[in-house]
This record gives sequence, structure tokens and C-alpha cells, in this order.
Amino acid sequence: MRASRLLTILMILQTRGRTSAESLAEELEVSVRTVYRDIDQLSAAGVPVYAETGRNGGFALLDGWKTRLNGLTAPEARALFFSGLPGPAGELGLGEEAAQAELKLLAALPSDWQAEARRMSSRFHLDPRGWFQPGHKPEFLKLVAEAVWSETRIAIRYESWKDVKDRVIEPLGLVLKGGVWYVVAQRDGNSRTYRLSQIQALGPTGQTFTRPKDFDLPSYWQEATKQFERDIYVGIAHVRATAGGLRKLRDLSDTVRRAVEALAPTPDADGWCELDIPIEEVGWASHEFIKMGDDVEVLGPPELRSRVVTNISKMARRYGITS
Repeated sequence: MRASRLLTILMILQTRGRTSAESLAEELEVSVRTVYRDIDQLSAAGVPVYAETGRNGGFALLDGWKTRLNGLTAPEARALFFSGLPGPAGELGLGEEAAQAELKLLAALPSDWQAEARRMSSRFHLDPRGWFQPGHKPEFLKLVAEAVWSETRIAIRYESWKDVKDRVIEPLGLVLKGGVWYVVAQRDGNSRTYRLSQIQALGPTGQTFTRPKDFDLPSYWQEATKQFERDIYVGIAHVRATAGGLRKLRDLSDTVRRAVEALAPTPDADGWCELDIPIEEVGWASHEFIKMGDDVEVLGPPELRSRVVTNISKMARRYGITS
């Protein structure tokens, strides 16, 4: 445990530079006294770490000193190769760089781990795209990525579900979810999410901005997706479903799946069960239920059942069915 902690301290100092004892203690979840003992242990092992006093003081490594990657464990090395996503890297214009970085990492590993790393790359492939999704990348992906990296404002023409508007945004980060690229950006002091495929035009402004020091992209995205689900499900539908219908309901979204699993409905003698599930607005929900065929029947609310009946009646008339 201590050896792992010493290696973590070493990597933090090597990648972040001068770091206070308090910051190290908080990240490692140990006391400040333990950090001081660990620093003494590193010094005794020949690591050139020194302390700087003062308001902005802390521990740092001697300039120019670096350790090799032989501190990696075999599972950690496998995890690094497993995390590689050549598709997204290529879309960002970094495919060649990603391949070169993998080669350098491979060369830095101990010889007996290289075969393990190659085995991981050859036996696992990550494809982030959903089925039947288009394989093209967004037109402005590389330009947005460059703006994220250089902290440069960009002017975009964006098509939302309401209208098309020109906006100037401060891009903070890119997210790939289900094969779809999004950019998280600041506008008017608030963080917002934009789908790259809905950007119709993009131009540089030549203006830089200061990225908020406390902005954390993974945390923002996790909370934003939760908030989106909370906002989009505005009602409850009372339905009856067969076993096949329950499977179709679970496939609607994670929110509906969790609701179905929490209820654990029991089928009656005819194989049907009744349950309540969260739904989006009535128009959208009616289309979703129609796609489930006769495995799911909407019992309520009345406006949703009526909308389903109306849509089915229109389809029947379209196909010449009158009774």
C-alpha cells in the first residue's frame, strides 16, 4: 500500500510540478504527517525531491529529472492499452499521434509486459457508435477541438429544436457519447452543451478567454445528463405489457429501465402485468408506444391513450383499413 502511495506522489510531482503537502494529503486521503514521512522515504531512495517554503510552497522534483514508466503494474499497463480509441482519435486528427504514443508506451514497458499489452490490443476493440448510426464525423470537429485546446472563442450558427441562431461560445471540452460528439461551452456566464452535428457554420473570433479553474468536465457532464433526464421525463404512463413488452420498455432508456426493474412487475395468468413508467411529452411518448406493437397497451393518462388511438387510426386509414 505504501509503495503504491509513494509511486503516486512521484507521478503527481512529475506531472503537476510543485504541490503542497496539504493537496497531496487530500488526494491520497492520508494525514499531512504521513505525506512528510513519504517524502522522506522518496529522498532516502534517491529521488531528488525538495521542499519550497512560503505562501506558494510545496514539494517539487529537481528540474529535468524524470522517472521511466517502469512503475506501472501489469494490470495498469493493460488498462492503458484497453483505453485507446483509434476511431475518435482519428476523428480529432490525432490518429497518427495516438499510434506513436502507443508505440512509445510499449517500448517503455518491461519486456515481459509487452506481450501482455499487445494481447490486450489484439483481443479487445472499443466501438463507441450505436447501431445504424452514420459513420461520418462532424464537419467542424477538428476546429472545435483546436478552440478547446487554445481557449479561443468561436462564432457558430447553431440549429436547436426551436430555431437557428448565431452565437459566440467559449468551448471548455469535448464529449463523445454514443458515437455523437458534443462541445461543452460557456455562454453568458453559463455552461451549455451543443451537439456538433447541429453546428451549421463556424468561424474564429481571434479572442481568447480564461478557462474557469474549478471547471471539471466529467463532473459537469455527469450532472448535465442527470438533469437532462430529470427535465425530459414530465409525466407518468400507466400501461400493461407482456414479457416481450417489458423488454421493449427497458430498452427505451436507463430511466425507464430503472423504473421497470424497481417495480419488478408480476405477470397475471394471461402473461400481462400493469405498471407505471416515466414518459416524455405526450406526442413523443405516443410514437414510442406505437413502435412496441401489441406487446404494450397504454391505459392512461387519457390524453396519451387518445393520442395513441388517433395515430393508429390515421395509419389504418393510410393503408386502406377502415374497420
